[in-house]
Amino acid sequence: MVVGTPLTEAEFDRIFRALADVTRRDILGRAIRGDESISALSRHYSISLTAVQKHIAVLDRAALVTKERRGREQIVHANGPTIAKAIALLDQYEALWTVRANRIADVLATADEGEQP
Repeated sequence: MVVGTPLTEAEFDRIFRALADVTRRDILGRAIRGDESISALSRHYSISLTAVQKHIAVLDRAALVTKERRGREQIVHANGPTIAKAIALLDQYEALWTVRANRIADVLATADEGEQP
């Protein structure tokens, strides 16, 4: 079930562009498992702190994460409602392609039955 208002096409485009990068997917996974500061997140990667900040900015623009300032640190949080909406869309595509794959399997099974002597 989609929570709240469905996302627009532009919002989905931002989400899936953000998820197209392996580092951003990993950062999002870490944020889902628990909040971390940007500096703590940067220690997991062999790229600069600035590069990690840019990845987080892409995730933030896609509304997949939010940032909260705590003193001198910025803490990255996963944005559950947006993630839930993206999952719901992917579930719809999975259901669509499952039906199509089953139809293809039925056609192939019918074709195989017609070829037997």
